[in-house]
Amino acid sequence: MPDVFADLVGQDEAVATLRRAAAAAAAVLRHAAGERALVPAGPVDGAPVDEAAPAADPGAGMTHAWIFTGPPGSGRSVAARAFAAALQCAYGTGCGECPGCHTTMTGTHADVRLVVPEGLSIGVGEMRALVLRAASTPSGGRWQVVIIEDADRLTEAAGNALLKAIEEPPPRTVFLLCAPSTHPDDVSVTIRSRCRVVPLRQPPPAAVAEVLVRRDGVAPDVAQWAAAAAQGHVGRARRLARDPEARKRRDAVLAVPRRLTGVGAAFDAASALIEAAEAEAEASVAEADAAERTALETALGAGGTGRGAAGAIRGAAGQLKELEKRQKSRATRAQRDALDRALVDLAGFYRDALTVALRAPVAPVHTDTAEVAAAGAQKWDAEGALRRLEAVLTCRAALEANVKPRIAVEAMMLALWKG
Repeated sequence: MPDVFADLVGQDEAVATLRRAAAAAAAVLRHAAGERALVPAGPVDGAPVDEAAPAADPGAGMTHAWIFTGPPGSGRSVAARAFAAALQCAYGTGCGECPGCHTTMTGTHADVRLVVPEGLSIGVGEMRALVLRAASTPSGGRWQVVIIEDADRLTEAAGNALLKAIEEPPPRTVFLLCAPSTHPDDVSVTIRSRCRVVPLRQPPPAAVAEVLVRRDGVAPDVAQWAAAAAQGHVGRARRLARDPEARKRRDAVLAVPRRLTGVGAAFDAASALIEAAEAEAEASVAEADAAERTALETALGAGGTGRGAAGAIRGAAGQLKELEKRQKSRATRAQRDALDRALVDLAGFYRDALTVALRAPVAPVHTDTAEVAAAGAQKWDAEGALRRLEAVLTCRAALEANVKPRIAVEAMMLALWKG
């Protein structure tokens, strides 16, 4: 069985750093317990532990707060979860076989808390509750680990609550933050200064394809195509390789350049793109929304016939309204994410046109639309292709700045048409 770092694609330096830190963390536990046998003999890089060997310097390479940075698809959350598993590993290595590794990787470990923002931000109330729980003693005697995906979505107040915990950390608590970068717009300077940074890079398509074949059983030719089309994003490559609907949505996006024949066509293309994103978002959250509402109504006494049941339901209007607010925020986030995926595909098309115009010796992102991109390069030349690529990237930046999607996408479509 592969160890917990097996799916961290193309990140050899980061994996080496995390392995050293996990070993140092195990040494901290041995030192704190006053005995070397706290970590049992077991596999360390395929070799048994030598209990007679000198103990590692307690704390060397280990710290209580980490930031995993890198572009989308580089594996920030994968790295954080794998590191959490290595910290909980009975052998201190992330063997992938012990209960600590298994429960962490499946999301059931009692001492590992994962925060995945469903809406546009992570609020201060959620962060305060998390920090309070993280201050408790680990039930398994190892570490309390808090993983915060998309830490760039922390509100200012939530960031301040987290900062206080990082400044005065409990002795057995480790914070693992995931963010696109350490830029002040993503992570505050004060939080960044108290964390160790693990930079990740975009994995090469060949490495992504290898994972799809090994882990997901995808045919090699399909895996290679999906890895290239996803531009190294492991999650998107997996969806393209296994989900026919994802491939249809991609095909519709890549047909946009051919549809831009006038102002009216530009607005029609914008509407189609937004409506497709809305439909995709609605489908992705509908099941979870229904399950959450049913569970809350049941907890509040829905369907009950006893005395006070009707009054309890009437009094629960505030809780139902709060649930609807959270679900609306999650739907908005899902729509923005769907739009962003479409824009990444569109940017790849104009990038291909630009490389053809410049005669750059690089492989195309979208092999199935390479001929269309080449025709566009002849029509627009390098400068025109670059302006169109910049229009797509500007739209992405506008959406990140919370510009209304319709306004941002319509402006982009007009810019693509005008060139």
